[in-house]
Amino acid sequence: MSIIVKNVQSQREKKSFFQKNLDMIERVGNNLPHPITLFGLFCLAIMVISAICSVMGVSATGELIDRTTNEISQQTITAVNLLSREGIVYMLENAVNNFVTFAPLGMVLVAMLGIGVAEGSGYISALLKKSVQVTPAKLVTPMVIFLGVMSNIASDAGYVVLVPLGALIFMSFGRHPLAGLAAGFAGVSGGFSANLIVGTIDPMLAGLSTEAAKMIDPNYVVSPTANMFFMMVSTFLITGLGWFITDKIVEPRLSKHSLEKDIKEDNSLKELSKKEQKALKMANFTFFALIALVAVLTIPQNGMLRNAETGSIIDHSPLMNGVVPILTIIFLVPSIVYGKVAGVFNNEKDVCASLENAMKSMGAYIALSFVAAQFVNYFSYTNLGTILALKGAELLQSLNVSPIILMILFVLFTGFINLFMGSASAKWAILAPVFLPMFMKVGISPELTQVAYRIGDSTTNIISPLMSYFAMIVVFAQKYDKKAGIGTIISTMVPYSVIFLIGWSILLAIWMVTGLPLGPGVSLTM
Repeated sequence: MSIIVKNVQSQREKKSFFQKNLDMIERVGNNLPHPITLFGLFCLAIMVISAICSVMGVSATGELIDRTTNEISQQTITAVNLLSREGIVYMLENAVNNFVTFAPLGMVLVAMLGIGVAEGSGYISALLKKSVQVTPAKLVTPMVIFLGVMSNIASDAGYVVLVPLGALIFMSFGRHPLAGLAAGFAGVSGGFSANLIVGTIDPMLAGLSTEAAKMIDPNYVVSPTANMFFMMVSTFLITGLGWFITDKIVEPRLSKHSLEKDIKEDNSLKELSKKEQKALKMANFTFFALIALVAVLTIPQNGMLRNAETGSIIDHSPLMNGVVPILTIIFLVPSIVYGKVAGVFNNEKDVCASLENAMKSMGAYIALSFVAAQFVNYFSYTNLGTILALKGAELLQSLNVSPIILMILFVLFTGFINLFMGSASAKWAILAPVFLPMFMKVGISPELTQVAYRIGDSTTNIISPLMSYFAMIVVFAQKYDKKAGIGTIISTMVPYSVIFLIGWSILLAIWMVTGLPLGPGVSLTM
């Protein structure tokens, strides 16, 4: 069958006040330098600021954990000059060490070994196709959004796989393809931080949070599972809100617009070859066998993955400390099985080539990590982060602001910054050393601050032309409507952004009122 929608009106509308502001944001954002250059400039700024603050004798007094005794005491912290002889020696001698000990780097690269092979083998695509096969027509919308949210397990893979797939899935059910594209984009990008299990974003943010928290407590560690409970609930919240927005707001509006040509139903998504079906069954069997093996090694009281001394599953256990390599193995082995059975991998050389390709795709992140690592460590070495945290904590305490209001304001602030700077890790590398210690000083846990950041970071992705995949989404839309442009995508996605932001903020407020744990063994307060 084909979908033919006639154009009823083709008048060029004047730009609204909102559109003019978006144009301004786009112009400002396009003039920003590359993130690597940006962090380089931040490093230079820290050098100059530290020198000025040191000469001026800037300091702050407050209760901190003594790094030698690990006891809390009243301390006076003064700014350290990076441009002094000692500071220059520090920068030269620690540049390599800052990089190789940068917490997010190793975790993300190890995680990508498994996820990269899962993409290269076709295992993820096969899972998506199978999901389409078993989904009733009435549940197509929530299925596309849910898969979009879950796709962040594979980092940014959802943008290039799930978003165009959403359009094709809707089309295969006789629905408007742009509504499917919007639903997929909303799930992948608007719900980027939510998930039912730990994805690549979790260890990345947790590593940065750990580095920032050490400014106050050198022994503090933020686990990759720190936000798991909250994000599991968020997955269903985003799916439900996205379902309502797509069916009640977005698709009715899109149905009034014209498509450039007849679009024929595509049944390819409803079909898996016999070889793919066999490969998927064997890969899934392997996946669940590995899950069972982890359970066997964890559930017994003397399980290998429990803490050998306390028997705890959560507190400093091999399961929690080794969650990234465990997840890598759980993704890697089934993906190899799928690739072998499906004929994608003929021998071990093909698997190794897939691993190489996964690492090649991380080149930009590695380069960014080197500069970001210097910035984070400079901030810590100069004591500027600690001083700012102490001063900020004093201000917050004097204002007597409710923690709930404080976190909602931080969500809004993050969402605004996200319009100008799309990279989640780059933004958090800047914001974490400033805000996370500051909030720790008023009793807010690093994990709660991280949750608030993730909400703001996710909800405005879909309306920011500066988001790295935004131009690609426009190209996908033009396949079905040649007149589609940035304004088309933004106007389509604004309802998702606004409602996601409101709904997610309400969930955060409820979570704080009830005092529920954010993740395994994770509290809202210090």
